[in-house]
Amino acid sequence: MRGFRISMFWWVVITLAIVYSVVKWAIPALSREITTLPFPLPVPGTLMLFYMVLTIVALFLMVTFSDEGLESFSRPIRRLLRGDFGQPTAYLVLLAVPFFVGWQVYEVVVPKVEVPVSLRIQHPSSNFPKKFEEMKNPFSNPTDEAITAFAEAAKEGEIAFIEQVVGDIERWEEESEPDHVLEFFPTPAMTALLGEIEGGEIEPATAKAALIEKNLFEGRALYAMNCRPCHGDSVAGDGPMADGFKLRPINFTDNGTIETIVEGYTFWRVANGGPGLPTEATPWDSAMPIWKLNLSDEERWKIIMAEYDLAQKTPRIPETH
Repeated sequence: MRGFRISMFWWVVITLAIVYSVVKWAIPALSREITTLPFPLPVPGTLMLFYMVLTIVALFLMVTFSDEGLESFSRPIRRLLRGDFGQPTAYLVLLAVPFFVGWQVYEVVVPKVEVPVSLRIQHPSSNFPKKFEEMKNPFSNPTDEAITAFAEAAKEGEIAFIEQVVGDIERWEEESEPDHVLEFFPTPAMTALLGEIEGGEIEPATAKAALIEKNLFEGRALYAMNCRPCHGDSVAGDGPMADGFKLRPINFTDNGTIETIVEGYTFWRVANGGPGLPTEATPWDSAMPIWKLNLSDEERWKIIMAEYDLAQKTPRIPETH
């Protein structure tokens, strides 16, 4: 007994049906399982058209690759038109095909009354903990204790830096042989502090300005190491990796971004990254990593300090203030 064989025509029909079903229903269902969101992520209509056109082109090449394939594909169509399956079947198919095409065109062009889509929010705050609302950056406005400790360390020439910049500073010291490590910072605030160190009396305001300069330097270094690839040197969201994301990194220089949020929210947002956002941020979530897994609180605060400084912006003041 000869094995059951399916003609090329039915292979084409079955393949189109499978591809359409996978893209239309299987992928959204799988996305719901992967993301654990309460709703599936739909495939955009343009992408659906793209996949179907590619499938049709591939099937066309397969069918016309040989005379046997073309003959196997066209045989059921010729038999239908000759009436081999009966005239009622032929009439039914010849009526159903244009009806189906017309119905699809009608569905595309007819105006529809639909519930408005839920707009995506790039920086949603529905799960923003209230305790972060009043947070202030401890490195942009250091305490008196921190200022005093820094002044004492400056007198002794024993300034502690974050480990990420220690190597560069040590190499600079070997080449320059400075009298004081703070000569590494050629800024007015540091120059004023070094002058007061030589005079033997350090004013708290001078030490505070110099400490802020040191914190900014470390923040810029940490920003360059961790954030620059996406947010760019100018913090305008134009880093070398920015074009690789569906959702471009945020432009901090825009007046509608970090200037509109309190520092505590920025700290929480950086700590939790894209995976920590609520459902309002979907379907195209931020690609930012969960930085609390790789950076300490001190490092994240210094990065945020540098971001505001590089963007020439100030954070929003909490309403309670």
